[in-house]
Formats: sequence, structure tokens, C-alpha cells
Amino acid sequence: MPSRTTGAGGPLTAAAPAAQTRIRPVITACLLAVFLAMLDSQVVATALPRIVGDLGGLDVFAWVTTSYIIAASVTTPVYGKLGDLFGRKKIFLIAVAVFLVGSALSGAAQSMDQLILFRILQGIGAGGLFVSVLAIIGELFNPREAAKYFNLFGIVFALAALAGPAVGGVLTDLLSWHWVFLINLPVGVVILVLVSTCLHLPRTDRPAHIDYTGFVLLSAAIVALTLAASWGGVKYEWLDWRILGLGAGAVLLAVLFVGAERRAAEPVIPLHLFRDSTFSVSVLVSVAAGIVFLGSVNFLAIYIQVVTGASPTMSGVVLLPMMFGLVAASVISGAAIGRTGRYKWYPVLSMAIGIAGALLLATMDTGTSRAVVIAYMLVFGIAAGLNMQVLTMAAQNTAPRDDIGAVHATVAFARQLGTTVGISLFASIFYNRLTEEIADRTSADALRGIDPDALSSTETLDRLTEPVRDAVEQSYAAALTPVFLTAVPVLVLGLLAALAMKNLPLRGADHQGHEAAAEES
Repeated sequence: MPSRTTGAGGPLTAAAPAAQTRIRPVITACLLAVFLAMLDSQVVATALPRIVGDLGGLDVFAWVTTSYIIAASVTTPVYGKLGDLFGRKKIFLIAVAVFLVGSALSGAAQSMDQLILFRILQGIGAGGLFVSVLAIIGELFNPREAAKYFNLFGIVFALAALAGPAVGGVLTDLLSWHWVFLINLPVGVVILVLVSTCLHLPRTDRPAHIDYTGFVLLSAAIVALTLAASWGGVKYEWLDWRILGLGAGAVLLAVLFVGAERRAAEPVIPLHLFRDSTFSVSVLVSVAAGIVFLGSVNFLAIYIQVVTGASPTMSGVVLLPMMFGLVAASVISGAAIGRTGRYKWYPVLSMAIGIAGALLLATMDTGTSRAVVIAYMLVFGIAAGLNMQVLTMAAQNTAPRDDIGAVHATVAFARQLGTTVGISLFASIFYNRLTEEIADRTSADALRGIDPDALSSTETLDRLTEPVRDAVEQSYAAALTPVFLTAVPVLVLGLLAALAMKNLPLRGADHQGHEAAAEES
């Protein structure tokens, strides 16, 4: 693949005067960054039951993922804007470095509190990985050409998604769950070396006006919303003044954030982007997808290990068909979009098939065979894969070139915000229902001396008498049913939003060339 040259402030053009960028190593580094981020989410999901069994904290286990997602959600739009202001290479390198430090510390954690704290740091770095990669690709290639490279990302996504559950299970069984974090370190070092030496983008001459007010307000709103979703129905009743106060606070902070963005010279999320209906729809569908598809993975791992009695390694194997469906749908849809330039009906199908998948998953109980579980998860995975690349392509297609970082950051932020809300909400529903089910199905004496937090561990389950173990497994299965039923109305709203998306063709090289010529004249 030949080297290309960068055009100041935007996508590459042949005539633009700029330093040479070595495309192959850069694309390799970007692919590795996607692999690293995807692998991390998958291996952690598989290892969570063992982590809870080791460190305790079943009532807060979701925060191992939630804290990570909150930090990534808060920082994603910031990274996008910082990349626009200070250059994508520098910001990308900082993000990778922070992610690696957080990974190393997470791998050394000795308590649940430590792990959650270090996952926050890891999430701060992760917030810049996807958005920086997307922005770099968006700067290097026009939307039609970028679609082809997104297909490469789909293949790497496949490798990480397919390998992640199995790798997480093997590492947990053979070594310990600590290694699901430490495995990130060698991959991250390779990324740092390749990007440092091979990526040469033009310097950014735009004046830097950091939107500190917007950043603080956005961060506070996300934290308030997440705490309300996490504590409601578990730590406090939904109508408790603390939950109502957090909800009201999140709304007030969001309103103040919008006001601050209207006045900011360089807003974290440029509000003018929402004038474009394609961008607005992409954001709305991304929120729905994040809530349902990414917010439910941890609960599927718990079902497989606790209810079906699978080991971490076997649970990774059982999850493979779902991941295969996700990846196959993502790669096939990406290739079709690159060939035709049309994208509207893929998110529509994603939401529609997702509704069917969620309803099927809601029917699972202790009598459901693994073959049926795998079939249901395959449907769910196909639904998830049909929107993975499409929404980013659609938003980039109609985006102003100077805001490309903010565009990618906002769409990624929307998905991560949805994931944060989904994990917190589903965890609240699950834990509240689980407590009730265990109390109804077992006596206090049956679990005397057993740490309730350790019930997700196969070692603990093996020590229970058969009737008590059956009751615990039935409790876990019953607690997961409302999780997937709650996903259905969210997907219905996502379907309605997707149907409103305009079916615009992706811009190609000719369009971009005319645009660049107009700007240079």
C-alpha cells in the first residue's frame, strides 16, 4: 500500500503539501488499538464471575464495567475535541499510555474497590482509543474509501470478539483473572511504537479554547444519571428522595451543559451538528444500541456460568457463536455499504432483529438447553453487528471536515453513555430481583455461612447441596428475565429512530476532490 500525503485540516488529497505518512504501519496500529479495546471488554466480561468470587462485591460487580464505561463516556467527546485542537497523533498516544497504566494497575488489584478505581483510570484512556482511530481514518480517507477500511476493522473486531471470551476463560482458569488486564500491555507497546514513528499528520493551527465548563457539567450529569440508575431499586427505593434528587440533578446539569455549549468558543459537543438529521438519528440509535447490546453481555456470561454450570473457559466457547454473528453481520454490512454507498436499512434491521433476540433471551430458564441458548445469542449477535459500523459511517458522511473528531466522539459517546445507563439499569433490575428470588426459593439456614457475593463462583456452587444449588440457579435465571424484557421498549424506540434516517449515499473520492479544490481556491 503506497504512502499518502495529508492535507491541512482534513482528509488526504494528492496535491496537499504535507509530510509523508506510512499508511500500512498506521492502519496496523489503529487495528491493534481496536483489537486491544475490544479484547479488553470481552475478556473482562468472561472473568467477572471469578472476580466476584475472589474479591466479593456481587452488589457492586457491575461497577467493574460501569466505572470503566463512565470514565470512557466522559472523556470520549473531550478526546475528540482535543484531537481537533491539538492534533490526533498526540492525543491518541496519550490515550494509549493512560490505558496501559490503568491496565497494569487493574491487573495488580487486590480488592474490589481497588479494581473499580483502576478501571476508572483505564476507562479514561479507553475514551480516546476508538474516537482517535475513527478520526484518524476519517482524516486519511474520504467516507466511501473509509468504508473499505472499516471492513478491515470488522475483521479485527472478529478476531477480538471470537478470541476474547475464550482467552478470558483460559487466562482465568490457567493463570488468574489478573491476566485479563495484563495481556493489554505488550499490544499497547506495539501501538505506541508504530504511531510514534509512522503517523505524520499536519499541525493544527486552530486556536485552543478548552471548554472546561462543558466538561465539568457533562461529567457531573453522567455520574448523577449513572448513580440514579445503579442505586434505584437496590440501595434505595426508586421514589426515594436521593434517587429523585440524582435524577433531577442529572436533568438540571444536562440543561446547564447545553447552555454552556451554546456560549463556548470550542464546545465539547458542537450543538450545530444536531441540525443534521442523519447525525441526530445516528446518535439516538447509538444510545439504544449501547443500552441493549453492550449493556447485556455481562449478564449473559453470568447466565452461562451460574445457570448452566459452565466453567469460564466453556462460557467463552458458548459465547463464540454470538460474537461470530456480531462480527459476520458487521463485516458483511460494511462490505455492502462500501460497494453500494447505502446504509439506512442496516440499523433498521439491527433494531428489529434485536427485539426478537431480546424476547427469545427473556424466555431462558434452567431447563433451556445450551444449543437453544446459543441459537438465541446468535440472533442477538447478528442484531448487534448490523449497527456497529453503520452509524459512524452515516454521521461522518454528512459531517463538516473541521468537526470530524467531534462527530466521531459524539457518536462514540452516545453508544458509551447508553452502555453506562444499560449496565447500571440492568444491574439494578437483576440484583433486586435476584435478592427476592433467593429469599423466596431458599431458607436462611440453607445458605448460612455462605457469602452471597460468592454464589456466582462455580467453586461455591459445587459446595451446595443439590436442592439448594438448583434453587440458586433458578433464582439467577429468573432474575435475568426482566433484564431482557426491559431491553425491548428501548429497541422499539431505536427502531422508530432508525426508520427516520435519510438514505443518503456515502461521499466518494470525486465529491471530496471537488470539496478540497473549492477550499484551496
